[in-house]
Amino acid sequence: MMTFQAIGLMSGTSLDGLDICFVEFKKQNNWTFRILNAETVPYPLFWEEKLRTAIHLSSEELLELNSEYGFYLGKITSDFIQKYHLKNIDLIASHGHTVFHQPQKKFTLQIGDGRAIKIETGLPVIYDFRTQDVLMGGNGAPLVPIGDELLFSEYDACLNLGGFSNISLRVNQQRIAFDIAPVNIILNYLAKDLNKNFDENGDLARKGKVIDELLRQLNSLDFYNRNHPKSLGIEWCNQYIFPTFNGIETIDLLATFTEHIALQISNILNQYPIKNVLFTGGGTYNTYLIEKIKSKTTAEVIIPEKDIIDHKEALIFAFMGVLRFNNEINVMASATGSLKDHSSGIIV
Repeated sequence: MMTFQAIGLMSGTSLDGLDICFVEFKKQNNWTFRILNAETVPYPLFWEEKLRTAIHLSSEELLELNSEYGFYLGKITSDFIQKYHLKNIDLIASHGHTVFHQPQKKFTLQIGDGRAIKIETGLPVIYDFRTQDVLMGGNGAPLVPIGDELLFSEYDACLNLGGFSNISLRVNQQRIAFDIAPVNIILNYLAKDLNKNFDENGDLARKGKVIDELLRQLNSLDFYNRNHPKSLGIEWCNQYIFPTFNGIETIDLLATFTEHIALQISNILNQYPIKNVLFTGGGTYNTYLIEKIKSKTTAEVIIPEKDIIDHKEALIFAFMGVLRFNNEINVMASATGSLKDHSSGIIV
């Protein structure tokens, strides 16, 4: 039996904090996992603002931030290790924070230099999981399907409600995956306009009214008619989503966009033979959104324990690090659209 203990680091586009997950993985016939310690470290306002505006930095400023954020990740990880008195850590796997994602132009950028994490922690680090896939013609996303396939195969589908929603499922003996629609990257932005960090339980959206014309406009966007594999980035939102919001009350925008998300997700769930679907990510706590989705699909929506809701992506990046460390496939071409399955990530 193989046993590995790894730390996964995940910073999502919704900027609610850094997810850290310490996991024990075992392989006999199949892989199994056990979350030993996990938490989300909220970003101080300083870091939240730096990461939110990183897309506007000059090349020199972005290179500086890449190093600075790498040392910050290393410091947070060291604090986590000390707090829980962790021993026997085989590796740290870091997703980094996405600044640019334009796979059609063959580039994606997740900042947070893994070498800086290594210097801070003294542990082996694996980082930059997406670039190789993009260079190989893939979307560089979603990457979590390898974990869904090997760790969560008891569910027909796994759906993440983070900055963006994405799904992975098996179709014709093959695991496919793709982004569905923006979620918290839009909802959190709108909530901040009402002096809230996020729309807790969807209570704000519940008070608004759906603007039918805007809903039709959103649902008619070309992305939703494209075949998989496909992925979304903040650039797409800046180009196609935010310009449609002019002149509409924020409370109504929240109601309309929540309805839009529920429609797009239920459309996908109803398109495939899905009996049950595992929901994870911060959006799972948006009870109004979950109610909306449930009302539009016959698929059973399964909400797991809190550690899985909050840390499934960090858990799977830890797993991807273990696979990369052993030079095993950790990116599925059927999910990303790249030339072939491959083992991705830079090891330091």
